[in-house]
Amino acid sequence: MMHSLLHGCRITFLVVSFSLFAIGALLEVASAATVKVATYEGVINPVTAEYFQFVLDEAVESNAHLLVFQLDTPGGLDTSMRLIIKEINASPVPVVVFVSPNGGRAASAGVFITMAAHVAAMANGTNIGAAHPVAMGGGEMDKVMKEKVENDAVAYIKAIAEKRGRNAGWAEDAVRKSMSVTEKEALELGVIDFVAADLNELLGAIDGREVETSTGVVVLKTKDVHLQDVPMTWRFEFLKVLSDPNIAYILMTIGTIGIIAELYSPGMILPGVVGAVSLILAFYSFQTLPINYAGLLLMMLGVVLLILEMQMFSYGLLSIGGIAAMILGSVMLMNGGAEFQQVSLSVIFPVVLVLAGFILLLTGLAVKSFRRRPVTGAEALVGMTVLAKTDLDLEGQVWLKEGGELWNATSDVPIRVGQEADVTAVKGLRLLVTQHNKAKEGESST
Repeated sequence: MMHSLLHGCRITFLVVSFSLFAIGALLEVASAATVKVATYEGVINPVTAEYFQFVLDEAVESNAHLLVFQLDTPGGLDTSMRLIIKEINASPVPVVVFVSPNGGRAASAGVFITMAAHVAAMANGTNIGAAHPVAMGGGEMDKVMKEKVENDAVAYIKAIAEKRGRNAGWAEDAVRKSMSVTEKEALELGVIDFVAADLNELLGAIDGREVETSTGVVVLKTKDVHLQDVPMTWRFEFLKVLSDPNIAYILMTIGTIGIIAELYSPGMILPGVVGAVSLILAFYSFQTLPINYAGLLLMMLGVVLLILEMQMFSYGLLSIGGIAAMILGSVMLMNGGAEFQQVSLSVIFPVVLVLAGFILLLTGLAVKSFRRRPVTGAEALVGMTVLAKTDLDLEGQVWLKEGGELWNATSDVPIRVGQEADVTAVKGLRLLVTQHNKAKEGESST
């Protein structure tokens, strides 16, 4: 009995010990500071700004200690960049911008965002710089406008650098001279605060650092923190894909084909629906991209010329003009000065050829339908062979050999009962007939 009692005590002790250990572990996890981690790779555009705001709201609502925004970007739109920077300046949660992974960059708009962060850091093998503003819409800025835009960008980035205590002189050179430096050079120049191999090393390096947020000074405590990723949802991923110039161009082409197909054959419904949806998605994409409206008008002119080819015979001149206008318009459509803001030539030529081939195919079908002998209505009766039901001295009755209908008929020559005749015209409910052309019948039988 004593043995059983001791055995029970041991089991009870083990259960209590395990419970206390589990409770302690849970309390430790609960007490650990939460760090939100977001990763973005691509062009800075309205989707980026919306995603950053979403992540920052998550961090604020969950009372996170820190937000780490891992960034790899070639640059992007000025308006979206400014929205992100405004969110950083107004954030009660400290924001760390970490240019990563190895081989990543923070160019153009990425320079402004990185320097605006409470803590700016870069991974090994990354670079930052080349922040000179470029013309949106493919046009060249005149000298006065170029100076205005450049001076505005310089003033903005210097204000950002001075606010965060970073190298304002280099920031000005990044805008005026498109200067670009490696992560080690950026650290030596005072452009960034840290260089780290990975996120864990970065969190260890910034522990104890004081940063000033919109609500006051915060001391970062980043040891033994709980990392929580905030990935892009399917919605953000979908909108990001739509913001690609090549995707926008393809959507516009699909929309054009669908609308043309619906106009060519009303009532098909599916081409019209697909075309309308594609055009709406393309218009959404266009608002996130620098569109050259001269290029857009040229593309529309090209489509109109190709449609006119369906209505009139121009010996191919309208088709050639339409294809040329579409190619020129496509090249001009999105030319914001940077490669990521342009439509690839490897996309333009196949898409234009497919669209032109589709319209020319419809043109061929239309021409064939015009030349085809009518099969319904009064016109379909012309050329048919009839059989005289009564003598036709001038008037009488005939049977249609196809269909067996009885018609009143008029003939310019006498036709006897049982003889065949050819319909030459239809006037109201009366057929005009003449003697049957046997030579024609012989030709058709050979």
